[in-house]
Amino acid sequence: MPDFQDYLIILPLIWLATILVRTFFISRTKKARLPPSPRALPIIGHLHLLSRIPHQSLHKLSNQHGPLMYLLFGSKPCVIVSSPEMARECLKTHETCFLNRPKMTNIDYLTYGSADFALSPYGPYWKFMKKLCMTELLGGKTLDQHISVRAEEMKRFLNLLLDKANAGEAVDVGAELIRLANNIISRMALRTRCSEKEDEAGKVVKEMCELAGKANVSEMIWFCKNLDLQGFGKRLEDVRGRYDRMMERIMKEHEEARRKEKKEMVDGGDGIKDVLDILLDIYEDESSEIRMTRENIKGFIMNMFGAGTDTSAVTTEWAISELINRPHVMAKARQEIDMVIGKKRIVEESDIAKLPYIQAIVKETLRLHPTGPLIVRECTEDCVVAGYEIPAKTRLFVNVWAIGRDPNHWENPLEFWPERFVDEEGSGKSQLDVRGQHFHLLPFGSGRRSCPGATLALLVVQTTLASMVQCFEWKVGDGDESRIVDMEEGPGISLPRAHPLVCVPVARLTPFP
Repeated sequence: MPDFQDYLIILPLIWLATILVRTFFISRTKKARLPPSPRALPIIGHLHLLSRIPHQSLHKLSNQHGPLMYLLFGSKPCVIVSSPEMARECLKTHETCFLNRPKMTNIDYLTYGSADFALSPYGPYWKFMKKLCMTELLGGKTLDQHISVRAEEMKRFLNLLLDKANAGEAVDVGAELIRLANNIISRMALRTRCSEKEDEAGKVVKEMCELAGKANVSEMIWFCKNLDLQGFGKRLEDVRGRYDRMMERIMKEHEEARRKEKKEMVDGGDGIKDVLDILLDIYEDESSEIRMTRENIKGFIMNMFGAGTDTSAVTTEWAISELINRPHVMAKARQEIDMVIGKKRIVEESDIAKLPYIQAIVKETLRLHPTGPLIVRECTEDCVVAGYEIPAKTRLFVNVWAIGRDPNHWENPLEFWPERFVDEEGSGKSQLDVRGQHFHLLPFGSGRRSCPGATLALLVVQTTLASMVQCFEWKVGDGDESRIVDMEEGPGISLPRAHPLVCVPVARLTPFP
């Protein structure tokens, strides 16, 4: 979701235009029985009601106008959903009307005209890629083959923290978690570490994610559509060009290695294919039901970095922040780990199934701090939701952040209370799954366009959090135990913290495994 604070730069233009013109779309849709809506201004519609953190301001508006609300973002008609019931009606009852994602100018350019998987229109290519994700690219076999990769990166991460602990030095927890996630994704996707020393790949991915989250005024205000008011054009061209050159180099290296292996008729090293190898297999297969282009491959790898790095890191950072502020929850999590794992070895992925309280902590973190606070879709045909008419081309925003705080479905919704996800027997409640089966908890979306990387994300987040809890005490800032971690949200596409979490780790296992 774009950062709408960028719209402030065109306020003089907007106010001048309001004197001269009224939005064509407003007069055009007056006859339709649209959902409730606050009063709109000419040209800008309701953009002036959005704060620098859109999901928060949309939540406040929904408290006044209801869980199904109609807004205009410039000349773009939008429907805002803020309750589980309305989410179910849009994402399940009328799912076929909301299977496409709208084209956002910046993201569309970065993904080679939506040649990627995440933004591609619902159709044969998207169905082929979704099936491929579930069976090969992000399926159980591929995840199992890369267990050692994730374990190696986790060991590097913990050793870095141990070095900091021995030196009594503070750590920017979020930055190190992003580096960990980047290295896991890059090794699984490309068989190379992309965050060794803030190298080319890490910088390019970071800049692309930043530009993807920027609001583009030109696409929202109809008479500005051919203008580059914020100067994004050159930046987008530059960063995509650097990404394209980097990916072409990596792809050619893979292709050359594959030719050598084929010529020598050998197995290809360890026999484990990375994601790029699987995609190249399809690219080179002339009998494939869908012929992939090089742009399709580059777009999919971009999706993996965009959806798999910041999101996992931010979730883990929010979780450890909540635990630092709640020592009794931290103590309970440690007690579970010490009882199940002991202190002579470090927790592994295979242990997570036996740690229901760690799972509950992650679920509670995703409820309060979903890294996809807004699910964005586009209506492809006229439909009726809760008795209101939703015209085709209307954008749908499901406010996952607000739904997770709905007092009608959650007891003490603003309290961080992992016990709500643990039943009397101490096991996780299956009826409160995070994969979109139940519409009051939607961190990975729901239905056909839900996130195919949910399993990988949960593996990484749960194992990382459990390791951090097991291996270290966490002292905030200068080590003052009475200090509370600030929980303010910052602007950004993946719900980052407003301020970095800086802690001094203190090793609690002696000797350290």
